[in-house]
Amino acid sequence: MPAQRNITVIGGGVTGLATAYALLRDGHQVTLVERHDDVGVEASFANGGQLSYRYVHPLADAGVPRDALAWLLRAGSPISLRLRADPHQWRWMLSFLCACNATTNAKNSAILLQLALRSQAGLTQWRTDGLKDFLWRQPGKLVVYRNAAKFRKAARNVSNPELEQVLSPHECARVEPAFAALAPDLAGGIFSPADEVADCHLFCLSLRDAMAAMPAFRQVRGIASLSAATNGRCDVLVDGRPHDTDLVVLAAGEGSRRLARPLGFDLPLYGLKGYSLTVNSRAGTLPDVSVTDYDNRVVYARLGDALRIAAMVDIGARDASVDPRRIARLRALAAQTLPQAGPYETARPWAGLRPATPTGVPIIAGTRYQNLLFNVGQGALGFTLSVGSALRICDLVRGDNAQGAA
Repeated sequence: MPAQRNITVIGGGVTGLATAYALLRDGHQVTLVERHDDVGVEASFANGGQLSYRYVHPLADAGVPRDALAWLLRAGSPISLRLRADPHQWRWMLSFLCACNATTNAKNSAILLQLALRSQAGLTQWRTDGLKDFLWRQPGKLVVYRNAAKFRKAARNVSNPELEQVLSPHECARVEPAFAALAPDLAGGIFSPADEVADCHLFCLSLRDAMAAMPAFRQVRGIASLSAATNGRCDVLVDGRPHDTDLVVLAAGEGSRRLARPLGFDLPLYGLKGYSLTVNSRAGTLPDVSVTDYDNRVVYARLGDALRIAAMVDIGARDASVDPRRIARLRALAAQTLPQAGPYETARPWAGLRPATPTGVPIIAGTRYQNLLFNVGQGALGFTLSVGSALRICDLVRGDNAQGAA
């Protein structure tokens, strides 16, 4: 057990909450600073619900720029781009384009896979130790491909046939009968039987409730800020007042860039806007297996008695407001794919800014300030990577740098 420290975690999303919980389990005193009245209310609120431990390939890959150009010319495409007079956007996009090659993608996929599998093992332990229910299941994940070339590429990347099974269209329909009507349009699919689903917001609330019962935890509602001190450390303020702490972990999602800027950091984070619908489906119509429609970039996951449908990447969105046109497109895609699982007209819409790095690899590292650590940039994999990222922070607090900082 490491020496007990007084640690402040800034950010009450899934990454910050998991970090606080892991540090408490490691024997530290933890203060969580969150500016909202409750936790998990931004990018963690209504995401896709998939814990895709085996399917963690970064968005940046060979062929993506070409595909993106085709998407941008198509109405209702999975990716939209709004260019702005914003140097940060252009720098981020240039770095993203530089990462769009097979070698970089393979290297970063390996980093993400290691972190994801550690997340899965850690979450299993937390559940075993009594973390209360958050609609967790392990139904497996099926990624279906309509494009034959993309399916062949995905099949070539399968390294362990027991953990990732290459399926024909007929076999895809057998694995998840709710999607059987798609079989004639499919080239095939990849099924990962060990992948899981859960409600990210309920997970956030479960972590909050578990920590509230621990004497070493306290939660503070307020606006945090950071400033440089003269002793190689940074100062933390909450609502403008000094906040005493041994260490601070910045895990404030897309807002981390603003918080780090006074310390001289320009974090390569960009908020990629995503959307979801939560449908109170008709009885007997819900799929059991989690499904990703790769070519449309839409995910479907049953969470209890509801269906969560998530999709879209909007680059250049100013805020997390719901775009009615994107939601209408998502409703139309869902109605075409799972027509029996409605009613879609009453589905609850949501949008959120997912804080992504250009490479897709999060920044989990110490800094030149002795008392500051970063845990940011998980992007669309925030839920999947949250526990592994938290455990990596625990390594850094212990002084264990054997795995290297991301």
